Amino acid sequence: MASLTAFAPPGSVCTDTLSLSFEARQKSRFLARLESGEAVGIFLPRGAILRDGDCLTGPEGRVVRVRCQPESVSVVMIADPDLRATTCYHLGNRHVPLQILPGELRYLTDHVLDDLIRQRGLQVAHAQLPFEPEPGAYQGLPHGH
Repeated sequence: MASLTAFAPPGSVCTDTLSLSFEARQKSRFLARLESGEAVGIFLPRGAILRDGDCLTGPEGRVVRVRCQPESVSVVMIADPDLRATTCYHLGNRHVPLQILPGELRYLTDHVLDDLIRQRGLQVAHAQLPFEPEPGAYQGLPHGH
């Protein structure tokens, strides 16, 4: 079984893809399966958070691109900037991982949060989409690319 132990240098050519959920992208040691079907071990420094497009490498020299796996998300469309800001505040106050896009918010589907959003007069849709939340205050520091 191949192992991936470090972030690949910028400009590396990827030979395979690893699609992972948000939960898996937060772990530093786990087993996974590449899109080619090959099993790999991931052994990264503690605290490493994988983001969509990151490239990993290992002792064998292969380079693998990380992709966000589609998962069940709640989608809230909000055009009004004030309502958008207060909605982000209320979700953030609950320490909810939140993806902020132009006019749109996404979070992992949770019926309690969906009810909170509806109580604010907003509509919630559900979809299977990649989920790439904002990094936390102490996360998201660059790791070389």
